[in-house]
Amino acid sequence: MPRLILLLAIAAVLYIMFRRVQTVPPHRRRAEYIKLGLAVAAAVVVVLAVTGRMHWIGIAAAGVLVVLRQLLPTLVRLFPLLAAQRAQGATGAAGGAQTSTVETPLLRMQLAHDSGDLQGEVLKGSYQGWRLADMDRRQLEELMDWCRSQDEESTRLLDSYLQQRFPGEGPFGRPRGTTGGSQDMNRQEALAILGLAEDASREDIVTAHRSLIQKLHPDRGGNDYLAAKINQAKDFLLD
Repeated sequence: MPRLILLLAIAAVLYIMFRRVQTVPPHRRRAEYIKLGLAVAAAVVVVLAVTGRMHWIGIAAAGVLVVLRQLLPTLVRLFPLLAAQRAQGATGAAGGAQTSTVETPLLRMQLAHDSGDLQGEVLKGSYQGWRLADMDRRQLEELMDWCRSQDEESTRLLDSYLQQRFPGEGPFGRPRGTTGGSQDMNRQEALAILGLAEDASREDIVTAHRSLIQKLHPDRGGNDYLAAKINQAKDFLLD
């Protein structure tokens, strides 16, 4: 009976861990699966020890698991860093693509200058930490409904992404009962929107604005909200 209780407890813990993995944003699941794999291996070692079937291989495996458990936090942090370094290396080889960042209370969006592609991340709510690219149409619609009830700027920013991802089907964002509003822009935000460094010159600002507005101007099939933010950033920095 004690062994049965132990096995049931182990199974329950593993099931809870598995369910937790399903709630983590997709791009972060690799680390959680690593933890789950180590937990399964540890459970096997425990079962072998309890049933008296553990020999020197099991003992060695237990030692390896202890070492891995201690190194896991470092490894989890290291893998994303290595991936980012590889991505930066590829970007550098391709000529160093620039990006602009627009952030609201609920969303952070990045615009690639060379392609005009938008990539976003949810900052708050039930989808916190999720990348928009990993979300399906139903999830994006749920997010839009929530943004409508929380913040106008976030609603318009998400609408910009949806217009690009689902061309010809927008506009998606129609703010209703919003509690947030646009905020005054500061220098750091303006530089991020234009994708410029702190020491950007007047010529850099004008060049970045011209390049971005050509891709995003509403008259050219772009997005009026992002075009307005880019114009606002230029005006702020030049004034």
